[in-house]
Amino acid sequence: MEYPDPEDQLVIFLMTSGPSTPQRCATPFYLGSLLSAMDCDVKIFFTMEGVRLLQKGVPENLTAMEGGKYIHTFMQEAKRAGVEFIGCKPALPGYELEAEGLIDEVDEVVNAGRLADLILGCDKLITF
Repeated sequence: MEYPDPEDQLVIFLMTSGPSTPQRCATPFYLGSLLSAMDCDVKIFFTMEGVRLLQKGVPENLTAMEGGKYIHTFMQEAKRAGVEFIGCKPALPGYELEAEGLIDEVDEVVNAGRLADLILGCDKLITF
């Protein structure tokens, strides 16, 4: 099978899963790291309960499975690979979060219009 040049690919992960479904929380970062290492432009947009993963203290204490590594470790690996983390500003108040209380790995906190732009301009949209 022939694939387009990865450098021309924008892949968006829409992260709606959070601490209530920890088993869904490691894969986007693992796949994001892999795709970024293949020179894809990868962004993870956190909305709904997904914004909870951006809260200081949450990913540092959350694992996808018993005995597994912490979600924060997966996040740090993704950041080192070049993955961008974007938080949804309108979702923060619903979880009593403010931008100042987010982990350092967050690149930006934006309105939903930015998500619409990303969706319209991406090559692949993957939801978790």
